[in-house]
This record gives sequence, structure tokens and C-alpha cells, in this order.
Amino acid sequence: MALAYARGNILAFIDDDAYPRTDWLKNAVKNFMDQDIAAVGGPAITAEKDNLRQQASGRVFASALVSGGHSRRYIPRKKTRIDDYPSCNLLVRKTIMQQIGGFDTSFWPGEDTLLCLEITRTLGKKIVYDPEVIAWHHRRPLFIPHLKQVASYASHRGYFTKKYPHTSRKFTYYLPSLLLTALSLGLILAFFFPPLRIVYLSGVTLYLFAVFAFSFSGGARLLPMTVSGTILTHLVYGFYFIKGLLSRRLKEE
Repeated sequence: MALAYARGNILAFIDDDAYPRTDWLKNAVKNFMDQDIAAVGGPAITAEKDNLRQQASGRVFASALVSGGHSRRYIPRKKTRIDDYPSCNLLVRKTIMQQIGGFDTSFWPGEDTLLCLEITRTLGKKIVYDPEVIAWHHRRPLFIPHLKQVASYASHRGYFTKKYPHTSRKFTYYLPSLLLTALSLGLILAFFFPPLRIVYLSGVTLYLFAVFAFSFSGGARLLPMTVSGTILTHLVYGFYFIKGLLSRRLKEE
């Protein structure tokens, strides 16, 4: 519909639970002076008035221990070139969308990953991340709504790892599954082989220490939920990533 009715040269996408900062468009448009830049993305920062459970969800997503380099999607980071970005804060040239034919809605979430793949791989164009292109994003509260979202992300990323590997077959996406496997298998081995218990307990202790260390930035009030939310996010993502990886196909949304 946007392709049919929009009169401008740039299509600006934002989620229905997000809203832009007042200088959102002005800061984004500057990047399009470079004709090789086809799209611009910016951080979708947790809305300041979100409740405590939503703030904790945002803190979990923004943690480098959860999102790694993708934490730029939730908090401002250095301006850089990217190859995959969510459509909750994404601006794309209209001519590019016309060439691609719009979003492929066979998958949701994941339609934005396919769009970015077409832009970078098929058309050979650039996508840029600009920390000044800011939108505020309401989070799904911990725990159930947050974890359902994580499960959906993980299933599609696992499936995309084999179907669209160019931007999805990255080692970091496998880490939660490796953690889940190590915790599960290690527990079994430690039960049957007592000498391994100290190794297993040391590994678990080191992991928990890292979770606590990365959770302190949210303040003491958010600490309990951030810690438990981080652990559950790792485990749920790890399980559903494997599920997606082993799926022959995903249900079209």
C-alpha cells in the first residue's frame, strides 16, 4: 500500500508500539545523500515511561551478554554499516522497495531480515546504522510476553540459518543453544561421573557471575528481574533456535 500511495522518495517504517524522536526523519535523511545507501536504521530505545517489567525486558535485550554486537538495536552505538536490521526503526528508499517488490510476508518475524538480504546481496546496496535516528519502543514485559517474543525470534533465526545463511549463519546466534546443551549435558555427566562435578559447578558459577556483572548497569531495582530474565532468555532462545534449525518449514504468518 505504501508503494502505491506514498509520494515521497523514502519509506519510513516503525512499529505500532514505537514512536520516533522529534528529529528522527531529519537525522535519517542526511544519510541518503550517499546514493549507495539504500536504507538507514537506528536504535529502538526502551520507552522511558514503560513499567518496571518492561524496563527489565529492555535491559535484557540491551545487554551485550544477550545481544552482543546487536545491542546497537536497543541503545545508541557507533555509526556503522550493517547487513540486517529490524523494521521497527528502518527507512528505505522507495525505488529500492519497488525493485524488491516490498516485504516478503511469508515470515513474521523475519520479513525485515529477508528485505535487508535483498538490499545487500541481490542489489549490492548499503544499509547504515545511525545512532541519532532514534525511536522509542515499548517492550513486552517480563516474563511470559518477553519470552514468547524471544521464542519467535529464535525459531525464525534458526530456520533462516539453513535457508538464508548469508546473514543468519553467524556463530553468535548459536551461543545460547551451545549454552543450553552444555548445561543439560553437563548436568547428566556430572551426575554419573563425580569427578566432573567440580568442572560443571565451576562453569555454572562463572556463567552466573557474568550474568550478574552485565546486569548491574540497570540498577539494583531491576537487578533481580534482569538476572533471571537474561538466564531465561538464553535458555528459551537456545531451545527454539534448535527447534527452528530442525524444522522443515515454518508456519507462514
